Amino acid sequence: MKSLLEVKDLSVNFKQLNHMHTVVKRVHFNVAPGETLGIVGESGSGKSVTAKAVMHLLDEHQTDVTVQSMHYRNEKISSFSQKQMEKIRGKEMSMIFQDPMSAFNPTMKIGKQLIETARAHLKLSKKEAKTYALDMLTRVGIDQVETRFDQYPHEFSGGMLQRAMIAMALICRPKLLIADEPTTALDVRIQAQILKLMKELQQEFHMSIILITHDFGVVAGMCDRVVVMKDGEIVEENDVTAIFDSPQHPYTKRLLEALPRMDEPKQKDRTHLEQETLIKAENLHKVFHLKNGKKVHAVNDVSFDIRKGETLGLVGESGSGKSTTGRLLLQLESLTSGSVTYKGMRIHRFNKKERLALRRDIQIIFQDPKSSLNPRMKVIDIIAQPMHVHGLYPDKEKRTARIEELLMLVGLDKEHMYRYPHEFSGGQQQRIGIARALAVEPEFIVCDEILSALDVSIQAQMVELLKNLQEKLGLTYLFIAHDLAMVKHLCDRVAVMYQGKLIELGQSETVYRQPLHPYTRALIDAVPLPHPKKEKEKLLAYQPGTLTYQFKETWLEKSADHWVRE
Repeated sequence: MKSLLEVKDLSVNFKQLNHMHTVVKRVHFNVAPGETLGIVGESGSGKSVTAKAVMHLLDEHQTDVTVQSMHYRNEKISSFSQKQMEKIRGKEMSMIFQDPMSAFNPTMKIGKQLIETARAHLKLSKKEAKTYALDMLTRVGIDQVETRFDQYPHEFSGGMLQRAMIAMALICRPKLLIADEPTTALDVRIQAQILKLMKELQQEFHMSIILITHDFGVVAGMCDRVVVMKDGEIVEENDVTAIFDSPQHPYTKRLLEALPRMDEPKQKDRTHLEQETLIKAENLHKVFHLKNGKKVHAVNDVSFDIRKGETLGLVGESGSGKSTTGRLLLQLESLTSGSVTYKGMRIHRFNKKERLALRRDIQIIFQDPKSSLNPRMKVIDIIAQPMHVHGLYPDKEKRTARIEELLMLVGLDKEHMYRYPHEFSGGQQQRIGIARALAVEPEFIVCDEILSALDVSIQAQMVELLKNLQEKLGLTYLFIAHDLAMVKHLCDRVAVMYQGKLIELGQSETVYRQPLHPYTRALIDAVPLPHPKKEKEKLLAYQPGTLTYQFKETWLEKSADHWVRE
């Protein structure tokens, strides 16, 4: 089959002071018309850099790109200038970025940005471009398009902004779409909708897709062929079925083995847990008052308890109230009403001094380690800071020895303590966040979406680390996540939230095998499976709206106990 895009011997070097750092080494691949090529690999493997090199989006002053040949529709684009590429980018080749907020101008309305793209490439009048842009926003599943058209990017939710970016990328009906981790930060239901949308638009426009991802479930449902990258090189390339059924390279096998599977039983069910309740939430309510006078009931009459030494998973889609619930337990947000009890103490009534003392017992690990670690502080100072606050290890030598011990505990070297956060990978930064949380020897830790941006192999390492720390130190976790497969294998019990309410609670294996609530079933059904045939059938069978349950009010008005398993 004749190739739409053909790349031979592509190498990319980053200029660093007096030397060159090679990040992509003699990569070659091709994409046929109408085909979806998946590029998978861990962070730093060169996936995104390869895609940006194809689009000529790398900074020419900081990178050195060499390629034997790069042809798009039989045109040699490797020698194209930026002005020549501007005629191709957007019209012939488009890109969906991982972070949609960074792809939009925050000072311009969404509609205006779509109009500019349409007018630049399709030579339409302003009126024609607006009509076309509104139609495209409707096609990608955005409701109230007339209102949304005049809103700014920050007024869109993550899933809605991702849809708007797809509209932007497809408004000129390109022949090649490069999607760089388009669903990483989305919950499973929104992810299923976005993938279905991309598949439908691909068939309609007869478009080729390069899909960059570390989610093998997404690869199984979307891709025809797969390229596996490691350390800037392609280590394996094959059709999607062969990659899953008979991977050849040890690295590919390792990635597949690290993948948590919904269709496999839990490896080990802990039955020796203590029955002592460590933390208890009763009738939690949290109302946010907006500037326009409206109220948002983020958490609505939520009650549960967490037993000493257990891991309780809290799942639900974006905006369901998961993170707010976690912050209420830690008293990082004040309660509108309800109570939080820790070891029999009503901590929501604590004063400032008592709350500071409580911080030693209950800690949080944040979703984004990069933003939660002070970039101006070395690791030794980041971990030592909570020790200073709580008066632990005043002796410098003992404090340094304790920091070394903590770093070893989370799988880092003692030499790492003198580095800055930016010198570490995402997974290593997350380990530093865990070491900081452990520095004050807490009993209870809230893990807020700590795995969402990590590769599957790093996720597996982090889960094993959390399990080992729990066994060694007797820790109790509230594990907030939208990765249901990971929650199943890590957590003892699972609580499901929907629109601020707790709708189901029970043993993880039981909840996943026999969900009581239709919303829980919808979440489980939306999880991509690492089986190409099954996942493609599921994706094709999915009809827009089938995963968006419009629950009867009576269901949500019933007491939580109606859906709770004990």
